[in-house]
Amino acid sequence: MTSVKIKICGLSQIADIDAANALALDMVGFVFHKASPRHVSHEQAARLSARLNPEIERVALLVDPDDEAIAAACAAISPHRLQLHGQETPQRVAAIKKQHHAAIIKALPIASADDVSAAQNYEGIADWFMFDSKPQSGENEGGNARPFDWHLLAAYTSQTPWLLAGGLTPSNVASAIRISQARMVDVSSGVEATRGKKECAHMADFVAAVRTKF
Repeated sequence: MTSVKIKICGLSQIADIDAANALALDMVGFVFHKASPRHVSHEQAARLSARLNPEIERVALLVDPDDEAIAAACAAISPHRLQLHGQETPQRVAAIKKQHHAAIIKALPIASADDVSAAQNYEGIADWFMFDSKPQSGENEGGNARPFDWHLLAAYTSQTPWLLAGGLTPSNVASAIRISQARMVDVSSGVEATRGKKECAHMADFVAAVRTKF
């Protein structure tokens, strides 16, 4: 297996950025969804992203955004990728990609093999998929600290690259990679001290758990 790429999402503090730089992460995510405890304003995101090493990709996470919201996020952090985490249809994803000339990560909630198969609807449209745990009633899209059955990803047969997300932690990420054969992983709640606030030591532990074994 080639080295596994690491994305940490929901950074909101200067210390998070400094840790991301020190750990030489592959990607970081900024959350532009007000219902999330990890939400940052455009002004906050701009300050944080300006401090980020240029080698680290910036990802803007949005949920069912209109064009104005996408434009504002792009103006704030000049993202390498837009992560669409809502109910965006294939047609809407294609329109966003065309209008904003952006690479797209389409998050797909997973609870069954049928959910994995739904990725086919976005084949050739999204540049990457993110397989995440399906939210339960009342939960936000993503960041709910609950894994899904990683064995379900054996049903994925398409060529689009993907990230594994959903309840990953320093203690379970190695098993998750072995079972799912993920080449990229995404963590948010699993490296937090309290909900919405990252813990730099947990970030380091997560990265070590991936890089020492993969």
